[in-house]
Amino acid sequence: MTDAIHSNEQLAEAAFSNQSALFDGLYSGNTIINYKRKRVRAHVLQYLKPGSSILELNSGTGEDAIFFARQGFKVHATDISVGMQTELKRKAEQLGFAETITNEICSYTQLNELKNIGPYDLIFSNFAGLNCTGELDKVLAYFPALLKPGGMATLVILPEFCLWETLLVFKGKFKTAFRRFFNSNGSMAHVEGLHFKCWYYNPSYVIKQLKNEFDVLGIEGLCTIVPPSYIEGFAEKRPTAYKFLSRLEDKFKTAWPWKYIGDYYIISLKKKL
Repeated sequence: MTDAIHSNEQLAEAAFSNQSALFDGLYSGNTIINYKRKRVRAHVLQYLKPGSSILELNSGTGEDAIFFARQGFKVHATDISVGMQTELKRKAEQLGFAETITNEICSYTQLNELKNIGPYDLIFSNFAGLNCTGELDKVLAYFPALLKPGGMATLVILPEFCLWETLLVFKGKFKTAFRRFFNSNGSMAHVEGLHFKCWYYNPSYVIKQLKNEFDVLGIEGLCTIVPPSYIEGFAEKRPTAYKFLSRLEDKFKTAWPWKYIGDYYIISLKKKL
């Protein structure tokens, strides 16, 4: 089992390293991706105190690290992808954040080997990076030691059910509509010609794993009413509909059942004092 997990991580690393040079160009102009980033960042900022230190997992090309550095936070950005880390470091130096944004190649499944152990005010993981492991319980078990008393974790994760995705059955896209179901052994993802597994986790799973040492601060659904970004061009082709749906989602993002049935959910938890 350990060998299989290691192999899956290697495949994911290779896939995202291959995509690193293209990543920002592929997604920076997508209206819904920009909406998602704005939502996630607003969620974090409502809880995070000025001057806080952040440990970012699966940091990618550093788009979020740069945003938080501009807000005055210090970020230690980690990722298993050498390509992503190289791009992040280049951007941080180019923008003058070489001191504010540090980086380290480290898998979140091996945070016990992290050289910069903090402790931190926030552990942050965006856009389903944590769905690339079948051992999320082991990742979460590292959190208490890496956080200060009263520190937080904010995670953006794909749940086991997505309303929009399931509705694709009516377009005949059965594989996509049901890919989150019956996935205990993982579902295949495809990036830059490589295949690797991903798993889906509901908020209840995260809460259960951390309940002894963390309290829940908040849960929001993300792309519950607004379509997922892989429905390409929706916002650009239907701007009026997009604006209407985004207003609805902003209103109901923390309400049942919307906070549980999006493409993602955002969950924040606080370490007990």
